Amino acid sequence: MHQHRNADVTGTASASFERPIDLVHLARQTLGDRSLEQEILALYFKQAQSLLASIETTVCMRQRTDFAHMLKGSSRAVGAWHVANAAEALEIALPGMPSEGARAIEALRTCVRAACATIADLQKKH
Repeated sequence: MHQHRNADVTGTASASFERPIDLVHLARQTLGDRSLEQEILALYFKQAQSLLASIETTVCMRQRTDFAHMLKGSSRAVGAWHVANAAEALEIALPGMPSEGARAIEALRTCVRAACATIADLQKKH
């Protein structure tokens, strides 16, 4: 039987996958270096907000798709799976359906805010 790639027998990784930032994934990416994790999260916080602002203000569909693609990649790198999935949904939204794009941007906005709030909380603790 195949298990979900983010699940282990205890369910810890699976639970982490459901959070705005998957800290288990991030710890693996940084080999457990807490200082590096904080640095990466700080950079991601700024980049996610900047890319979201660019997505919200651009009128060029190609640029919006490019910004969504960049956000998807950086989100996957830090374990912000919800942001990555929302960015991917925006990336593939049909250009001729503005309501689909608007819903995708709203979903992305919600996910970015949740991820950034989590990062802010984590940085307060360190």
